[in-house]
Parts: sequence; structure tokens; C-alpha cells
Amino acid sequence: MLHSADRTEFDHAVVMVRERLEALAPHFERQGFRLSETAVHNLGSCNRLIVLDGTYIELLGWPPGAPPARKEIADSPFGLEALVFRTHDAEGTYRRLRDAGFAVNPVQELTRPARVDGREMQARFHTVRFAEQPIPGIRMYFCRHLTPECVWAPALMEHPNGALRIHRIEARAADPRAVAQRLATVADVTAVPAGAGWDVPLGNLRLHVTHDAATPAALSSLTFENRDGSHYTLDTGV
Repeated sequence: MLHSADRTEFDHAVVMVRERLEALAPHFERQGFRLSETAVHNLGSCNRLIVLDGTYIELLGWPPGAPPARKEIADSPFGLEALVFRTHDAEGTYRRLRDAGFAVNPVQELTRPARVDGREMQARFHTVRFAEQPIPGIRMYFCRHLTPECVWAPALMEHPNGALRIHRIEARAADPRAVAQRLATVADVTAVPAGAGWDVPLGNLRLHVTHDAATPAALSSLTFENRDGSHYTLDTGV
């Protein structure tokens, strides 16, 4: 995986499936992705993963017939809806964001069961979440992996469609410069103009914000790089 040690890296993207996790899983499998088994977090949400080289896609929801398990995702729309940045120091990230004036919650521990090489383990994460999102319409937070082996299992990274890594994530906004600069401040990097839009260059991929006069801010697409170097856009089914 190409990355830059001096830039914040992207950790994973969230595709919200709400109470339809099992119903929608075959849609992603038909695209040639290998999904992890369903896991339930200590906070009540459940997920399945598309694990890639250094990043992953999280299909996130809650059990059917149950109310939304977590307040911060209760109103999340279907589809690509959240950016998660990587941190290796959750407390330090919390302090940086707080000192920059963001409304940020204290570090939270997230856990879920995981099976690794036939062994039952507990996947553990520290997350830094916002009490108020920096950009309405784009949910984001930071994640520190305490047990990365529970996510990046080699058997889960071999996808029939050849997907290797996330190449680019696109957002659209009425003011792309302002949105890109806000994203860059959150990620502690510098936004740069790129074509008709703006790039937020992270250590392992880039976020690109384009102009859309009708949209304050929203994520629009996610593109993979396949093992043969070709690119493939995720169909979220929405």
C-alpha cells in the first residue's frame, strides 16, 4: 500500500444499510466482494466488512425489528455516508480536535467479536467521535485499531473482482473549497486545488470535492483500484 507516514491516513468508509444488513449483503457479493461474517458491536450496531489493502468498507446497520442502536447513526441515510480517519493516538487526536474548536466527545472504546484463524477473539478499537459534525451531511470520526489482526485477515482480502485498495472518494458541495479545507483541518493536512474541484491528500488516498450548487455537502462515490491497475466504482445499491 502506498502511504505517507507524515500524513493522516484514511481508515475506512461507512456504507449505511440501516436494518437491512443481511438483505443487502448479496448485492455486494454479486459485485465480487468477499464479506466478513456479521459481527455485533458492544454499542448494539452490527457490521460486515469489505477488507482491502490498509483500508476497508464497513457495511453498518442494526438488527431488523430493533430501534437504531446508536444515536449518532439513527438518522443516517442509506449509502456511502461516513469517512473514518486513522489515528495511532486517540487521546492526542481528541486534544488536537478539541483545541482546534471542534465539538468532540471523549475517547470511546468499541468492541466486537472476531474469528481469526479459527480462534474467537475480541476486536478492540478506540474511537474519537464528534458531538457536532464539522460538516453537516458528511459524518466522520477517527479510529485507532488495538487489534488490527482482527480486521486485516488475509483470507478476507482476496476478492473475486480483484479489488485491492480504495483509490479515491468523491464528495460534492456548493462550496467545494470550504468543504475541502474543513476536511483538511479535521485530518490535519492541507487541501489543494485540483481541476475544477479540491483535493484533500491523505497518506494513502485522496478525497476530492467537486462543485454541486444544489448540495451543501455529501459523499458521492468511492472508487477502487483493482489488482490489474483498473478502477471500479462501488455500487452501494441505493
